Amino acid sequence: MTAEGLETEKKYDVDDGSVLPDLAAIPGVGSVAEPHEAELEAVYFDTEDLVLASRRITLRRRSGGADAGWHVKLPPDPASGPEEGPGPRREIHAPLGQADVVPEKLLAHLHAYLRGSDPVPVARLNTRRTTRALYGDDGVHLADFADDTVEAELLHGSGGNPEGQKQQWREWELELVHGQPGVFKAAAAVLAAAGARPSAHESKLRRALGAAAPTAPGTSEPEGAAYTDGTAVTAGDAKQPGGRKPGKKWPASAVVRVYLAGQISEILANDARVRLEEPDAVHAMRSAIRRVRSALAVYRKLYGQGAVGRLRDELKWLGQILGTPRDAEVMLDRLRTHAGKLPPGEAADDVKRRIERELGTRLDAGYRKTQEVLLADRYFRLLDDLEDFRDHPPLRPAAAAPARKAARKLVGKSARRLRRAHKAAVRVKDGAGEKPGMELKDATAHETALHQVRKDAKRLRHAAETVDPVFGRRAARLAKAAHKQQTILGDHHDGVMARIFLGKLAGGPDLPETLDAAYASLLKREQKSAAKAEAKYRKAHRKSRKAIRRGVG
Repeated sequence: MTAEGLETEKKYDVDDGSVLPDLAAIPGVGSVAEPHEAELEAVYFDTEDLVLASRRITLRRRSGGADAGWHVKLPPDPASGPEEGPGPRREIHAPLGQADVVPEKLLAHLHAYLRGSDPVPVARLNTRRTTRALYGDDGVHLADFADDTVEAELLHGSGGNPEGQKQQWREWELELVHGQPGVFKAAAAVLAAAGARPSAHESKLRRALGAAAPTAPGTSEPEGAAYTDGTAVTAGDAKQPGGRKPGKKWPASAVVRVYLAGQISEILANDARVRLEEPDAVHAMRSAIRRVRSALAVYRKLYGQGAVGRLRDELKWLGQILGTPRDAEVMLDRLRTHAGKLPPGEAADDVKRRIERELGTRLDAGYRKTQEVLLADRYFRLLDDLEDFRDHPPLRPAAAAPARKAARKLVGKSARRLRRAHKAAVRVKDGAGEKPGMELKDATAHETALHQVRKDAKRLRHAAETVDPVFGRRAARLAKAAHKQQTILGDHHDGVMARIFLGKLAGGPDLPETLDAAYASLLKREQKSAAKAEAKYRKAHRKSRKAIRRGVG
């Protein structure tokens, strides 16, 4: 059994002889509980090259105290941190279990980073902790204040440090319980007066590792990118809400890199959710994969073609793996709804059972295959290659061009591609049925043409999203127009696939008349739904023609 929570805390460095201040003097604190003492022993696990530490992830097994067990702490979202203090970290707990066996539910959150490596003990920390609970005037448990004396010992020569290296220090820790982040600001003056300094280390493990503590991948500056005030653009800026606008000379490569960094983060974040089969996780991960593929397609001329081609091929493979359970899930939800509207009776019940059996089997098989792939070396190599491309892209000279000029041209090319796809679909539609006996073939060709429009609308939408930091509202308007068409035609395509599926179920020999009628009713409903979606698409196209023709400028 695992449990999750959010941890929001701030650490302070203090000297061994520092005297504890009057915590009741902190504004908003009405009373301080009697101290509680505990002896804690924590063994931290990581790879020998400290992959988890490089990503600000901690995995430990701690005995003693109220929350003994295995813990995984994930880094805070850079966009979620309040001005008054640090952002919350997601923390997942599991029972103590065996000392050297990491619980599977915790490993699910780490496989995307471990990539086949086994975590080993890297440090042991013994902490003598004295905790005081802080309460507000209204009796609300605001926070816990911990006075820690820590003894740390490194294991296995972690990060190049000699095995057995020991350290000792004292630190204070203020952790929110039901209080707001403003508690940190309120406590600052009282703690500073007692000699406390905001810690130079975000965790005890990083302090124990010292100079060997690794830096996170993907945090270096995009080459040549700068804001108008001269400060550097970093990949993390992609997650800042309402972040500053990039400078006019921001190179095209920096635009793509920041966008890719955000999508790669989405893939990694959803990896665990897919493994744990959480709702909508497959869709979220697949969407991020598609965004990366679209960006690589739109901006492929900025990079060496070999690297882009290999990445796009591997991303297509992974997207197809994820597509099997996702498509089955979407179709199952759709046909459950439609079958629920059939007249009650034995035929309706039989249709529902067959739909559930066929699509349920497809869904289960898709999830099993997905789970296998997410533990395969091929998948882990793809994650390595994505991050390597982000950090060391094979740039061509064109990548140094100003983003506004290069992006305007490339996004405009995607818009023209969408317009051509629409015209092709119209030509197929206008020519349908001109030759006797060609109606079915023409209908299939028209559906294929509309599916191409959908794919090109999706590519344009993603292209517009990449340049949102550069073009702002114009990019957002273009992305919205393309998304509208994509969504409508997505529903149309789902209907096409549902008709194919129902046709196979209805194609069995010697179907009873009542059962045949039930399938015919569902097929007719899907045909009406397709016609309605196509009418909505034509309307959306008319409304969006001007925005798509204009592009981003």
